[in-house]
Amino acid sequence: MLLETYQAKGLLTVTLVNDQTSDTGIYAYRGDLVLKEGALREGSTTDRKPPEALLIHSALIIENDKIKFINGLLPTLALLPVFVEKYKDDIAPDCIALVYVENISKGLQVELEGVTYKLLPFKQGLVWNELLEELYIEKSELKNQSPEDKVAIAFAAAKTYKPKTPLVSFSEAEENTFLVIKDASVGAI
Repeated sequence: MLLETYQAKGLLTVTLVNDQTSDTGIYAYRGDLVLKEGALREGSTTDRKPPEALLIHSALIIENDKIKFINGLLPTLALLPVFVEKYKDDIAPDCIALVYVENISKGLQVELEGVTYKLLPFKQGLVWNELLEELYIEKSELKNQSPEDKVAIAFAAAKTYKPKTPLVSFSEAEENTFLVIKDASVGAI
């Protein structure tokens, strides 16, 4: 199974959900997805440093060992081709991809390897909550659902999601990026 393969390769971190939905053969995942593994520690062939890049707070639906739904947060648009290159063999041609990007100024759509990625600007908050709001999913719709089925509900809602954002080339999308400056005053005082 695809998620087991990812787990064995160390590509799944901070896992919140990783199991079958109530529909047989359909699996849900929520957590961070590794885009660039950390370097091997000195003298080791298996022990790695922390990942260099992640799809943060991702949500996936896997069916027939193919990614049918992908959501998460990319710190920069430049990581989208990294994600596509790493996972392209596992992405279904009809995959629904709603990806938040910290350094884009407006919503866009780009097509890479035959899949249209709906890119949404992200300021702050929880990616999962932002997704639910974007898809108009009420908390009451998720009540008494398993964590896996909550991801499946988001996937079902995403199937009808049609943003009024332009489809542009990746280079045009790069023209809409900006430098993100993080406030260092966060945390305990």
